[in-house]
Amino acid sequence: MKGSSGSAMSTAEIDCELRAYLASFLSDHKRELLPRLLLNRTRHMSVVIEDIYQTHNASACLRSCDCFGVQDVHVIENRNTFTENRNVALGASQWLTVHRYSDREDATSECLNALRESGHRIVMTSPHGTDCDLETYDLRQPTALVFGNEKDGASDTVRRMADHVMRIPMFGFSESFNISVAVAVCLHHLVWRMRQLQVDWQLTLREREVLLMDWVRCASGKRREALEKKFTENRDVLSASVDMWPDWSQVQPDARLVQGNRGDVRK
Repeated sequence: MKGSSGSAMSTAEIDCELRAYLASFLSDHKRELLPRLLLNRTRHMSVVIEDIYQTHNASACLRSCDCFGVQDVHVIENRNTFTENRNVALGASQWLTVHRYSDREDATSECLNALRESGHRIVMTSPHGTDCDLETYDLRQPTALVFGNEKDGASDTVRRMADHVMRIPMFGFSESFNISVAVAVCLHHLVWRMRQLQVDWQLTLREREVLLMDWVRCASGKRREALEKKFTENRDVLSASVDMWPDWSQVQPDARLVQGNRGDVRK
């Protein structure tokens, strides 16, 4: 099949056709929901969890990231292997981009170096040796929040490599929050503040397009392989019968997104 200019279609164009074909089998609710939620997603903040050993805690962290629209979760596995508790995560991981670091002796350094190279400021959370507070942290630069394990907190490597050590204000006898509670508290406050800033916190158009393809495949469930095979074998006929989807100019973001929107959010 040729593009509108007569040239051979690119891989991206073919992916758009496939995505539209798969989406034609989704419910109207899902077809409206998936693009709209992408306008709420962010990579301005990322969450890093280091050596969490309770599966329900790690899974609750993922669920909170999904709920607050934080797309990227980085899981460091120096000693403890991450295992998802499906009863707690409730499918959250399929909508997230989960990066796992376990192949090297020092997975923590590998993770934090990668985040720093991508422009993130590394912020460790701890009740000790802090130099900033959750309530006053300057969120204008992309930030990776690092949370340590349930027993020891973040490692010495994290403290050495961190740009800041953040304290969550507390007023009781307990020294710290449960790890999953700490993640939820931080994200609730920081995501709310981020949305008030005039910064490009939303995903780019290209990022939305890539994630939407992943999400449509997840939403297609067990029939995905059969549908993709049918599309590949009959693309010329099937693509002509399906309207392109979505039309981003018609996707309505959450009404609360009134500040800090990307200029290309409707393009």
